[in-house]
Amino acid sequence: MSAPRTATVTRETEETRVRAALALDGRGTSEVSTGIGFLDHMLDALARHARFDLELTCEGDLEIDDHHTAEDCALVLGAALDAALGDRSGIERFGDAHAPLDEALARAVCDLSGRPWPEVHLGLVRERIGAIATENVTHFFQSFAIAARMSLHVDLLRGANDHHRAEAAFKATARALRFAVQRTGDARIPSTKGLLR
Repeated sequence: MSAPRTATVTRETEETRVRAALALDGRGTSEVSTGIGFLDHMLDALARHARFDLELTCEGDLEIDDHHTAEDCALVLGAALDAALGDRSGIERFGDAHAPLDEALARAVCDLSGRPWPEVHLGLVRERIGAIATENVTHFFQSFAIAARMSLHVDLLRGANDHHRAEAAFKATARALRFAVQRTGDARIPSTKGLLR
């Protein structure tokens, strides 16, 4: 039986207090409370479709705006993914997926390479979706990729409704991650370098 791939990460600053507990080999359950309803909804979708078990709570300075909460939740979640992967041996490493939501279609491609690089092109046009600024939806993906030490490309291929477009992006990313973290049965690190960092 392989060791469980889990991690708990906390981050406390003068702006936020965030805690995330992540299990990669889960059932897709989540308990999320960030103070931003739409972000809670997206993190639930991410956990569900990646089949990760996730507990994440955040107390942030929402009286200022949503930026610090969105960014720090992404940083903590990314750090938890990085920690849960360990040395990244025996994983698929690469993942890609498309996800539709009604008229919207998103594509996500990830490489758990140990080298962070976000390319996120959502084309959102509304100023806000619920209580989150749409620029912070993009920033969430960027911060998540950097903290997780992965290359992440997320592109909106089509769509008109920004709620649908953002949700399709989260679901596509979840499914790409679901494949990338899968165990292969080969204990080697999937790199010609012999390491992923």
